[in-house]
Amino acid sequence: MPKQTFLNLPEEKRLAVVNAAVDEFADYGFEAASINRIVAASGISKGSFYQYFTDKLDVFNHLLDVIAQEKTEFFKDRHPPGANLDTFQYFRWMIKAGMEFNTANPRLMQAVSRVLLGEGLYYGRNFEDQRLKSTNAMRMMLQQAIKSGEVDPSVDVDLAVMIMETWSNAISSYILNEGMKQKDIMKWVRSARTQEKIDKLLYVMEYGLRKTESEFISQT
Repeated sequence: MPKQTFLNLPEEKRLAVVNAAVDEFADYGFEAASINRIVAASGISKGSFYQYFTDKLDVFNHLLDVIAQEKTEFFKDRHPPGANLDTFQYFRWMIKAGMEFNTANPRLMQAVSRVLLGEGLYYGRNFEDQRLKSTNAMRMMLQQAIKSGEVDPSVDVDLAVMIMETWSNAISSYILNEGMKQKDIMKWVRSARTQEKIDKLLYVMEYGLRKTESEFISQT
């Protein structure tokens, strides 16, 4: 968490530091990120930096807080298209809505994606709480799907969660990386061609999970 001295800064100055940190992590990742470059780009002194943050991990965690706040605002007026969606329809809506958020904040998401997924820090101790929130939500969703008969009860829930987590992260990273190459990332993501590609990627995951363990064993 940033120190109170940072929170007391005028918004313009806070944004300058945040934007400099976003560019640094997007361009260099976490391990190679430089506090010297962040302070130079944001126009603050190194001494001021340490009055605002403990270290670069503290800065990166602040970016995660910024994302959480932005997501709360983004999803405030967004709801699933129907009340009777099954688990996989809801998951598809959630992934696509997440893509919309990512493309509305491409540079920020590129920075976070590079650090957490590109460098694999998402699976480390420092971000364990972040991952637990995500995996617990998926676990509850799958358990409910088993109860409702959408997923065969013989499916190993922990393995299924690992598949869904890995698949959704891979899809998000792929779309974000491809989108950053486009002139208009939002237009590209919303295009019928890109939406069809996302549907096909999700189809592979969905029907891999819908297939029962007994069917799999009988074919091996």
